[in-house]
Amino acid sequence: MAQNLVLDGESLVAPGEIRRAARRVAAPDPGHLVVARAELALSLEVSIRQFKSGVEPNAIIERLTDALHQMRRRFHPEVWDAIVPIAQSHPVAHYLHQDPLTRWSFEKPRGYSGDARLLDFIYGRPEIEDAVSSASNLGRSIYAYTRNASSSLAVRERRDILARRVDEIASARPGFTEVLAIAAGHLREGPLSRALGAGAISRWVALDQDPMSVGTVARDFAGTSVQAMNGSVKSLIGGRHALGMFDFIYAAGLYDYLPDAVAVKLTKKCVSMLKPGGTFLFANFSPETDVDGYMETFMNWALLLRSEREMGLIASESASEADLKVSVWSGSNRSIVYCEIQRPQ
Repeated sequence: MAQNLVLDGESLVAPGEIRRAARRVAAPDPGHLVVARAELALSLEVSIRQFKSGVEPNAIIERLTDALHQMRRRFHPEVWDAIVPIAQSHPVAHYLHQDPLTRWSFEKPRGYSGDARLLDFIYGRPEIEDAVSSASNLGRSIYAYTRNASSSLAVRERRDILARRVDEIASARPGFTEVLAIAAGHLREGPLSRALGAGAISRWVALDQDPMSVGTVARDFAGTSVQAMNGSVKSLIGGRHALGMFDFIYAAGLYDYLPDAVAVKLTKKCVSMLKPGGTFLFANFSPETDVDGYMETFMNWALLLRSEREMGLIASESASEADLKVSVWSGSNRSIVYCEIQRPQ
């Protein structure tokens, strides 16, 4: 499983590493690229005609999303990589990017994929209402679909799972529970935690590499036990933070960008920071997600997808202690996989 990877400064990983890290198969048949180009051209042309003829946006996006998913699944990764920029430069993007969620993801105003404001679009937060209301009628119609796509439903469920796990763990140590969120974003699970509101969390460290996200958390959680802190995968693995030990550590939207070697290093580091009985949870988008093609093309949002088996392998390579308890499961629509590692008491 081990792979060589250079971390991109203080960020997660170099963007080009996402797809390269996933290539573990033989070279493609040259004829497959011709077929893939033709299939893509036909599908995109159908979408253009549907938009121009006033077909319901939901129907257009659903058909296109399924077509892209099937192409991504069927064709060799190098063939898929070759047709992604063709899709991105196609005139149909003019219609799709009227959706503020799709456009924000594609343009990456904060410079990287999956940033906290993008998640706010998925959550339907008040902070993005102006961007939605100023979109075109078509853009709002597409947004109504994308924010309720299977991936978006899974992301909202993930937020709820995190808040619930914090509360479950805090119930055993009320007033003394210490939590670490890695790549915390805007910590939108925080307001959903009853334990935080009740003062049952003694310390909730929200670590993120984006200064804007750190500032948002510091502002929104002022006067609580939440501590906003700037930090990256590199700084955490490198031991630059004197963070102490925790009852619960989680990394919800981070492993999708980490090749195996870095994922194992980070997991080992997190397990080493657990108190007796402590739990580390990490999550990853699954190969079973059905919107991966749309995400990688028109949202320019490439992810490393992992199965339950692959998540278990990361845990097993990271857990040197035989008495660690490992649990792996999928979310309700199987778009996201979860893995928990628990230290014995």
